[in-house]
Amino acid sequence: MKYIKDDVGKNDADCAEDAVTSSALLEQRLEAIQDRIRELDPSAVGEKASLQVDAASILVDLQRGKEAWDMARAALDPLLDEHNWEQAAVACLIMFHADQPDSLPALGQAIWLSVTFPVDPELTVAIMQNVVDETPDDSDGAAVAAIVAHYIADMRTDGKQRDDLLFFTNNMIGNVARRHSDVSTQEKFDAWFSKMELDDPEKFLVRLRNIVDVMVQDEWWFDREALQEAIPVS
Repeated sequence: MKYIKDDVGKNDADCAEDAVTSSALLEQRLEAIQDRIRELDPSAVGEKASLQVDAASILVDLQRGKEAWDMARAALDPLLDEHNWEQAAVACLIMFHADQPDSLPALGQAIWLSVTFPVDPELTVAIMQNVVDETPDDSDGAAVAAIVAHYIADMRTDGKQRDDLLFFTNNMIGNVARRHSDVSTQEKFDAWFSKMELDDPEKFLVRLRNIVDVMVQDEWWFDREALQEAIPVS
């Protein structure tokens, strides 16, 4: 899968030599992307923004958070102008991982973009996984994020991608239930699921909106109403 990583920690070097080699390779990739950016025609705004997102992702891996933030933030507005919703959501997610003062608003805006627009559902699921990971065990927010991930996977996918994502999100919900309320049986899970009102999209989507509002506060970087007018009509 493109966005969901099931090998967390795999990039941790087994020894100092491996760490140096990994960093060197990342630096080479970063330099190659920067060279491509410099060679672009000034009119290639969208292509430049996409390359900036790639560069920002590498900068996060290199633990150069401020540079990653600045690069991703510079890419966001051009991506939105190009209606490249998926890359815009990725840019916001990168800003979250850059661990800067406005990283939480960045995650909130990544959520909004990935749920509002028909981006790759795997990206939406990956963003929700970040919410689950960052939410205290006893918070209802993790349950809301997990069920929204499951809902998006169910509504927007088919075939093997659907099977893979539903398997992943079912596990996500189960893990959240265990840590939230020590759920250990199917009977307890069914009761918890109903009590949390995770069986009603109208309710859990409103709760997600409230969570996003708390995350972002007054730090919205775009006009949501204006962007919603660009939503494709199916």
